[in-house]
Amino acid sequence: MLVCMTNEPAAASPSRRAPAGAAVLREDVTEAIRAAVFEELAAVGFSKMSIEAVARRAGVGKTAVYRRWRSKLHLVLDLVSVFAAQGLPAPDTGSLHGDVRALLEVTAHLLRHPVASQVIPDLLVEAARNPELAEAVRGVLLQGQEGIAGDIVRAAVARGELPEGTDPERALDLAIGPLYWRLVVIRAGLPDSYLDDLAHAVVAGLRAPGA
Repeated sequence: MLVCMTNEPAAASPSRRAPAGAAVLREDVTEAIRAAVFEELAAVGFSKMSIEAVARRAGVGKTAVYRRWRSKLHLVLDLVSVFAAQGLPAPDTGSLHGDVRALLEVTAHLLRHPVASQVIPDLLVEAARNPELAEAVRGVLLQGQEGIAGDIVRAAVARGELPEGTDPERALDLAIGPLYWRLVVIRAGLPDSYLDDLAHAVVAGLRAPGA
């Protein structure tokens, strides 16, 4: 845990008045709560997650959570928004195959993470019932990857490896779809040559007539 049980903020000295509002929210406490939310989602899922359990796991008082987020929905929305803002850099290997292979490697690593493999499917189920959550989850799972796919395709077009007008969404479908199906849906392992073979298939699919 990043922090122990605490009531924040610390008392101000008589000669110095404590700031009001968001200025008194300690960042270490905020990060401890976010980490606890991720762990709690993996342990029990969104529907069973409670503010009380998050506070216990973070080692803070319940009021520390409510001072930042008014409900567990807003807590999770903040969490996925933070992940979306972090993003991933687009690969820059100098070739289309190398970039696709690098993207597959990073994505496979993320999807194989034991916590992510539990949290992502649960959030997708909840997102189907909650438009606000669906929009935030889309930002994490789709928009960031779309940006990376767009960078890969544009670089390949500039190098003459792909024709003008190649659709980045097609690249994303060809690359990430099989990985998500295998690692998250059916939870199968990846043979040693799987990522190499998939990278070749993605490149061939993008170069195919009509792509």
